[in-house]
Amino acid sequence: MRSGLVEGELLSNARSKVLDLQIRDADPAADAAALERLGLWCLRYTPLVMAWDEASGSDGLFLEVEGSAHLFGGEAGLMADLARRLGSFGLSARLAIADTAGTAWAVAHHDRDDAAIVPSGEEERALHHLPLAALRLPETTRSLLRRLGFRRIGQLMGQPRAPLAARFGAEFLRRLDEALGRVPEPLAALVAPPAYEARASFVEPISSQEHVLEAARHLLGEVARDLAHDAMGARRMRLLLFRVDGNVLSLDIGLAAPSRDAAHMARLLALRLERLPAGLEADFGFEAMAVHALAAESMPGAQAVLTTDDERADAGSLARLVDTLEQRLGAGSVRWLAPRQSHIPERAVTGRAAADGPAPDWPASSPGNIRPLLLLARPETAEVLALIPEGPPRQFRWRGVLHQVAQAQGPERIGPEWWRRDSGGPERDYYAVEDESGRRFWLYRAGRYGAGDITPQWFVHGVFA
Repeated sequence: MRSGLVEGELLSNARSKVLDLQIRDADPAADAAALERLGLWCLRYTPLVMAWDEASGSDGLFLEVEGSAHLFGGEAGLMADLARRLGSFGLSARLAIADTAGTAWAVAHHDRDDAAIVPSGEEERALHHLPLAALRLPETTRSLLRRLGFRRIGQLMGQPRAPLAARFGAEFLRRLDEALGRVPEPLAALVAPPAYEARASFVEPISSQEHVLEAARHLLGEVARDLAHDAMGARRMRLLLFRVDGNVLSLDIGLAAPSRDAAHMARLLALRLERLPAGLEADFGFEAMAVHALAAESMPGAQAVLTTDDERADAGSLARLVDTLEQRLGAGSVRWLAPRQSHIPERAVTGRAAADGPAPDWPASSPGNIRPLLLLARPETAEVLALIPEGPPRQFRWRGVLHQVAQAQGPERIGPEWWRRDSGGPERDYYAVEDESGRRFWLYRAGRYGAGDITPQWFVHGVFA
């Protein structure tokens, strides 16, 4: 801007203006990735960082700092801190703070100062002297306005609106109204904004796991108090560690049930840190930290005193066990078995991650229905000898081992699901059998003798405890 260069200018003209101009090939993908990393780093200032839309370009970010500026001594303090840190990364930045995103963008791109704060209510004054490009209008619209003699935004503000809308379309007035705060401007967040959050900056960078966990416990306590105030519990948490060199370490933990137990969540973070392949990679240390509750659910208060031991052993202990296993074994490693609408055994059960919700309620089974503790992934063939064709097995060979049956219970007949394309095959007669060594198995015969051309076959489908 100071050298007189403008976007879209011919390279020969640009070189005539700047004799030592350096030329580099554009790499939009790398630029977008770098901007996304910078946006993640900006979460140290606010939980709401947004990307610009297509008309705004791809060279900057919007930060919603209304609720966080006081943590840095006000807007001027936040802007000074942001400029200093960006400068330490070798980044040249133009910054602006305003009540509206449109005015902030316009001032950052077209004002004379590299850093400016527009006082509340003075958007019109700030925009008055800026060129038409500050409204993020299409080039065709700007070209037509210039041919009509308009060069500055201030020249348009006093014009009748109806002729402008008829000549230049609704987008022209929308951009102007967005910049002046007359209509809202929707923006897309780079990462989902947290339901609850707490952050801290350190006077001296920290690097040890003990110091990280101590600071995390403090922030988790703040989040837990906010959750308790709203009778809510966290389901997904994120720890953000901001390194001095500008990199960000992000760690997520899922909870099997809503929780606001700060000590429990701190233990889960400790387990998660232990699983990092290369450790903390603190290098020069972490200068800031944030804790975000990404998802929260209703969690009414429960009585904590004057209860019996049996009452204290509630579902919360199971949820804490699941959370601990998840952090030790990896996300999604613990799964609930949930019932599904089907009477074919291998279809009647499905698995889902324990972190996705509490343990499902199982319907009461029929008195005569016996189900094994372990159901094989798919039925395995067995060689069976029965006294009569339709009778229970007397001995069977499975996986190369011969079992003599001491007693058998059954049959339980399960028919195919004729309404499905894959009906599950012929009808099955299930038997629960016990061999002479006391081991119990769940076998079935697929098909009936004399009921078609298919010879009945025997399968082992499960093993009892």
